Amino acid sequence: MAETPGGMSESTVRAAHEIRVVIGRLRRRIKETYDLEELTPSQTSALSRLSKEGPASASALAAAERVRPQSMAATLAVLDERGLIRRRPDPDDGRRQLVSVSENGSAFLDDKRRAGEEWLARALESGYTEAERETILKALALLDRLSRA
Repeated sequence: MAETPGGMSESTVRAAHEIRVVIGRLRRRIKETYDLEELTPSQTSALSRLSKEGPASASALAAAERVRPQSMAATLAVLDERGLIRRRPDPDDGRRQLVSVSENGSAFLDDKRRAGEEWLARALESGYTEAERETILKALALLDRLSRA
């Protein structure tokens, strides 16, 4: 078995590269199925983070997203304008506001997720045999284990 200069097998390096490429391509393809609202990636990321992690101040959200507070303010302004977030005073510090996902925002994210999963299910049903789908499930179990490494 050949090794790379870093001491890893060629199959390890190739697998790492292929996983990154395929996951990126798959993410872009799924996004194409539902991004009818044309949110930017940063707007989608901020909304998703609020949905997963709960309410946050704009500054905490900016830090978590690794963007400048001014950029996050612009992102939140668009999300607010579209009715996807709501703001309320921070109970611990009345000078700050907490931002959370609104009912419309939750419905928007649910619709996006559902559209992506429906596309995937249709593609798997029409383009793959039962045996191939079983192989995909086994590979996904390995990728899930990798995500926990």
